[in-house]
Amino acid sequence: MVDPDCLFCKIVKGEVPADIVRETERTLAFRDINPQAPTHVLVIPREHHRDAVAAAIADNGLLDEIVREAHEVAEAEGIAETGYRIVLNTGPGAGQTVFHLHAHVLGGRGLNWPPG
Repeated sequence: MVDPDCLFCKIVKGEVPADIVRETERTLAFRDINPQAPTHVLVIPREHHRDAVAAAIADNGLLDEIVREAHEVAEAEGIAETGYRIVLNTGPGAGQTVFHLHAHVLGGRGLNWPPG
């Protein structure tokens, strides 16, 4: 399942360059082009799902895999021990700008609460 107009689908297909940090059969992780922390990596499914809810409905286990991959990224980036945040924005009111499920992995600095 691919959306030909989706930026992240184009990254998966290699049509748009990205700084890829990790790949699996079902996921891709790459650095955010507008980082909000010293470590800011996006973990996406290779298949197009509009958001986390759509993925959960369509593919049991996909969100589990994305969270595991987010942790692997945190380990590789050296932020797992100090702590990191995984953010899943759903809808424009929450700040989602690319409508392809993506988990933000943020760390490397203090992350205040509440966010935003």
